[in-house]
Amino acid sequence: METARTRKELTHERIVETAARAIRRGGFHGVGVADIMKEAGLTHGGFYAHFPSRNALLAEALEHAGKATSEAVARRAASRKDNTSAFRSLVDGYLSEAHLQSCETGCPVAALASEMPRQAPEVREVAAQRVRSLLAKVQATLPAGTPAGTAGLVASQLVGSLQLARTLGDNAEGKRLLATTRRQLLAQFDRPNSS
Repeated sequence: METARTRKELTHERIVETAARAIRRGGFHGVGVADIMKEAGLTHGGFYAHFPSRNALLAEALEHAGKATSEAVARRAASRKDNTSAFRSLVDGYLSEAHLQSCETGCPVAALASEMPRQAPEVREVAAQRVRSLLAKVQATLPAGTPAGTAGLVASQLVGSLQLARTLGDNAEGKRLLATTRRQLLAQFDRPNSS
């Protein structure tokens, strides 16, 4: 039996969701406790009723962001057409114009990869889990018999292409980079009805 969530649980969730958007939007260093609390519509003083430290918030926000992205990928895969492979669904979604435009709600690995190694140990551990999760998702979509290590190659292309496209901007140049990577990955690894 599911019980109603308490006000404290709802407030905690609101802080985490706000921080998850903020870290993808501005990076780890662009996230201050006071700013997160203000954006969540709360006072700074209430922060420590929910988290022992800023790093605890960052770790939980990163975990939340990763789970939200994973759920979106799963929904996209579940709604794919019968003849569309899981690999195509993943690549088309990850390298889409919508993902290019949605840094603050998109994949936290693409948004934060360059900053992840310089974080506190508890944040680095969650970051490593997010990378492992991405690798596992890619691996699960590759056709049977694909050589070992291919998931890392594909994930690197997905993340790197999205980062470069975002650097170029939400314009023809950035979109062209995504389209080129999409075409090449699909030509190399897509097999209809592989799941």
